[in-house]
Amino acid sequence: MKHILILGAGGQIARWVVRALADCHDTSLTLLVRNPSRLTGREPSNARVVIGDVLDRKLLRQAMARQDVVYANLTGEDLDRQAESIIAAMQATGVKRLVFVLSLGIYDEVPGKFGEWNNATIGEDLKPFRRAADAIEVSGLDYTILRPAWLTDEDEVDYETTLRDRSFAGTVVSRKSVADLIVKIIEAPQLHVHGNIGVNKPDTDGDKPYFM
Repeated sequence: MKHILILGAGGQIARWVVRALADCHDTSLTLLVRNPSRLTGREPSNARVVIGDVLDRKLLRQAMARQDVVYANLTGEDLDRQAESIIAAMQATGVKRLVFVLSLGIYDEVPGKFGEWNNATIGEDLKPFRRAADAIEVSGLDYTILRPAWLTDEDEVDYETTLRDRSFAGTVVSRKSVADLIVKIIEAPQLHVHGNIGVNKPDTDGDKPYFM
């Protein structure tokens, strides 16, 4: 039995992940949510729900115990503190595998006019994302950091990836696509270990996302 802890399980990407893993009889899900209203009420039978905050280190360690993979899909001005809490809990409980979703633009890796627009639009908001990434990379954990493009609700799986030190490609990607990559990593945890990966839909280059 594979045990997966999903932090921020009420989020839209996480819901796609939960849906994809719902019929996996060899997989047990622990869904940590801060706000119970984010639950759908249709959580699968292989999932248990924990209500709480990742900054509650005692609760987080309890949820973390005996997990095989931790997948975090969080946000906020204190994202760096949230990351530090997760790292500490994983180190305390001996859990090694971490998948953490952050954002494009944290390394000024987005080129051209889109990069200028992205930095002007969300550049200040990305500072705790960058600090979170820096903490994860020196944590000693078997991490994968994902940096998706601007997210859409398209019901499609269509994506490509770029490495940490390469220019970001494209402007958008569907949440379902990001979830597909996360599920692939959960199913094959050796995939993209110590990877820091940009995720975008091919052929979506432009000055800004099409919906802006």
